[in-house]
Formats: sequence, structure tokens, C-alpha cells
Amino acid sequence: MDHRATTLPMPPGWPARIRAVESGAVIPPVPKPAATVVLLRDTADGPEAYLLRRRASMAFAGGMYAYPGGGVDPRDAEAELGWAGPGPEEWAERLGVDARTAQAVVCAAVRETFEEAGVLLAGPADGGTAEPRDWSAERAALEAHELSFADFLREHGLLLRSDLLAGWARWMTPEFEERRYDTWFFVAALPPGQRAALEVGEADRVTWLTPADAVRGHEEGRFGMLPPTVSVLRELLPVGSAAEALDVAARRSLDPILGRAEVRGDRMTVRWPGYEELTIDGDFPEAD
Repeated sequence: MDHRATTLPMPPGWPARIRAVESGAVIPPVPKPAATVVLLRDTADGPEAYLLRRRASMAFAGGMYAYPGGGVDPRDAEAELGWAGPGPEEWAERLGVDARTAQAVVCAAVRETFEEAGVLLAGPADGGTAEPRDWSAERAALEAHELSFADFLREHGLLLRSDLLAGWARWMTPEFEERRYDTWFFVAALPPGQRAALEVGEADRVTWLTPADAVRGHEEGRFGMLPPTVSVLRELLPVGSAAEALDVAARRSLDPILGRAEVRGDRMTVRWPGYEELTIDGDFPEAD
């Protein structure tokens, strides 16, 4: 990967926020735990990733392409639900958290993939994944918090398939951002027979793209993406299949990646360690 610094534009609100945090005038908010899943399907041209464009009206990352995902529900930490694959204790070691938090994070990954993409990483006790069917009513009830994920699985005799997920990365929103998230990125293969949703409530467009096409579109200004989104796609460029992505994921570090700002007078630099191509550097006078 080319790690040379670029001349990425500084988002308009960042300079003032960076100075406010630097001076102690603003206390950084505690990041909220979240999970997102890079859903992959194999094609003749290699694996494609499922991406959705968040509606411009969304408070966070409006207009940006992203993966299915969302916040962790603390109630999932205590939920009694059917589970197949590595248990919460094993996931706790992998994710670097306690078992309760690990259960909630994995639940969020599976639940959000189901709510937003209509892909269910769950199956019956005798193995396999759930049979394809119209789950629109159940997805709507989950999204409206009228139905818990544990109750949904129980009602349909399904087990959460944690073995279908593999941890890829963990990104934390910089301290100077108004909305902060501590997000675990997972990869998963589209289960046989299932299809991803063509319409998503929080998105105005969904698409399948190879990592190369997605990265190229981002670099040409056609696909807006936050740093973690495009970075994961760049890391997937050498991967030849969805199965290979899960195999590679098992050997990746999940140490948090956190962008940090440096201020020297009017000079302002934001760096993500190990991701020099994301560096933002320039003069941003306080008057601006």
C-alpha cells in the first residue's frame, strides 16, 4: 500500500473543534460502541462488498457510503439467546473486551446486518443458515425496538452464527469529533441462497462493488467515504474470495485505530497511525 501523505481537505468544523479540545474548552465525548459488517459475495471478478449510501439527512455521515452497522444495544449483553460458533468468552479475547460486551458487539453485528441488509447470519440447530423468506415485518419490528433480537431468534428456532463473522479492524472516532464511536469492523460471506436488500430505510442507494472499483470511485470523488470505510476496502484489495477474507481476518490485529490532531500555531495535522495516506495537513488560521 502507498503510505504517502495526501492533501485531503479538512472538514469545515474540525479546526475549531480541534482547538477547543486542545485548550480544554471542550471535553471529548465518550465513544459509543458500535459494530459494522463488510458483507462479501464472490463473483468472476473477485469478491464484491455490499455498500449503502446513507441519506443526506442522516445526522452522522450523511451522504457517505458505508457498510451495514449500528450501535450496540446494552440489553444484548444480558440476553439469553441461541448461539453457534465461538462463544462470548472467545470473542472477548479477540475483541479485547469482557464477555458481556463481546456478546453485545457480536449481536449488534448480526442484528444490524439483518435490519439493514436483510441478510441473516443465523440458522437452525441442525446447522446451515436460515431459509430465504420475506423478513420485512420482523426487520421493521427490530428497527422500531418492538422486538428484541433474542426474542426474534427464539420465536423462529434460530441460533446466532458467530462463526460466520471474522473481526477485521477496530476504529475509534477522533476525540475532537462531536459524535464519537468505537466501532468493530467484521467481514462475512453472503450465505448461500440469501440476497441482500435492494432498499434500505436509512439509505438512498445500495450497491455491490469490488474493493478496486469502490476505492477508485472514492479517489475520483464519486463515492464519499469516511476514512475507516475506504481503508478497509484498500486492505481487501489483495483478497481473492470471501473465504480468503475471513481467513486473513483471523490474523489481523484489532487494536484500536484512533486519529489524533496536532496543533502548532496555524499549522494543523491529523494523523491515523499506520495510515499515512489519510493524513490531513495544512494551515488553518483561527480567524477562519
